[in-house]
Amino acid sequence: MGWKLKFATTAIIAVAAGVYINNTSLLAPHQGGKPVLLAHRGMAQRFDERDVKNDTCTAARMLPPTHDYLDNTIPSMRAGFDAGADVVEIDVHPTIDGEFAVFHDWTLDCRTDGHGVTREQSMAKLKMLDIGYGYTADGGKTFPFRGKGIGMMPTLSEVLATFPDKKLLINVKSRDPNEGETLAGVLNALPAERSRAVMVYGGDEPIEAIRRLTPDVRTISRAAIRSCLIRYIGYGWTGLVPAACRNAMVLVPINAAPWLWGWPDRFLARMNGVNSAVFVLGPYSGGEFPTGIDTPEAFAQLPQDYSGGVWTNEIEAIAKIAGKVAGTSRD
Repeated sequence: MGWKLKFATTAIIAVAAGVYINNTSLLAPHQGGKPVLLAHRGMAQRFDERDVKNDTCTAARMLPPTHDYLDNTIPSMRAGFDAGADVVEIDVHPTIDGEFAVFHDWTLDCRTDGHGVTREQSMAKLKMLDIGYGYTADGGKTFPFRGKGIGMMPTLSEVLATFPDKKLLINVKSRDPNEGETLAGVLNALPAERSRAVMVYGGDEPIEAIRRLTPDVRTISRAAIRSCLIRYIGYGWTGLVPAACRNAMVLVPINAAPWLWGWPDRFLARMNGVNSAVFVLGPYSGGEFPTGIDTPEAFAQLPQDYSGGVWTNEIEAIAKIAGKVAGTSRD
């Protein structure tokens, strides 16, 4: 019996050693460079995020403004890129006259002087609205952006034309597969090099349509990211990458990252090898979508010399910490 025990022990040690060698980040090549920064909504007004639900009017919970930009506008996107963003996230809604409006909310009533469901309007009508109308930081006593956002809601076509060489992340707000098919048509009409600089995330159904019709565009949905991470944690030690993680935008909550085999360098290399881009978010606690890496304390949780993607709502502050602005560095 002794030799059997020795054989089993040796086999277990050999397997453990193989798993370690196959997954340790210490033996993986380090991808140099600075982090890839994603500015959520460009340069945006921040708001009190406590107990925020899908239907919360965040414009009415605005924090005292520190800049004059309104999210999802051309100026806010330009400011995000100028501040150090490599990618800017925007939200889109189809309109009844065949355009895609770039605007965050499902309805107009919170932020604008209009009313009704955003996608039930014409682009011509949306262009007439004041998108800064509803912002207030003092419970409605003052509205610092009222009158300053008239005509500032852009179309997706305008955004693509304004930033022909910039990387964009498009958020599809619905669960309508027809919207995914329509957006796929827009992306397929772009030059191949341009479409590859676009990523798309959102509802499972439209994302599935885009993934099927525009295979060169990296995508992710809530179901896909859950499948990607759970399956990778389950068998990623083998070096196999789940289908949901391939040609994807892999969103990683910072508190889930240590559970990923080979984090960070080997994991990043594996995702890069299947044409996927990794972006770290704030911690996930089982509720709403995680927030971004928005504070020095959150950024400090990233591995030293981390060169993957970082999702942030505070592009100015995080770009300075990450050394993406001239004259600054992480140190």
